[in-house]
Amino acid sequence: MPKGEGNVVAQNKKARHDYSIVDTIEAGIVLTGTEIKSVRAARVQLKDGYAQIKNGEAWLINVHIAPFEQGNIWNQDPDRTRKLLLKKKQITKLQNDLKGTGMTLVPLKVYLKNGFAKVLLGIAKGKHDYDKRESIKRREQERDINRIIKSVNR
Repeated sequence: MPKGEGNVVAQNKKARHDYSIVDTIEAGIVLTGTEIKSVRAARVQLKDGYAQIKNGEAWLINVHIAPFEQGNIWNQDPDRTRKLLLKKKQITKLQNDLKGTGMTLVPLKVYLKNGFAKVLLGIAKGKHDYDKRESIKRREQERDINRIIKSVNR
């Protein structure tokens, strides 16, 4: 199964608008029992989230997983920092990739794969406003071309 496929729980659509994605990597997330239940209920928000590497470990920061309603005292803080499960070789590769100027790790989607919660991280470079306008213009042109081809083939 290709990266990022499975039972998709949440997507960060704004990330592809704000960043140009250079590469992607799949990582597991360390969750508690009530958090995985909220993930399975698709109560995840990736909007302002990012990942960071500290002391040789990868961390997912500012991703909101809503508290499980039947969880009572075992619920965790919804915006807590969560550890990502990556191999040492993958972490060193990420550190080398992030050394470039303006590079960051952005969560693109959270999905369930074989019963485990996974996050697809994108190694991204921030776009300027003119880059965003250019990508919108290109997307509209492709849409127009496809519409014309579709009408000609009828």
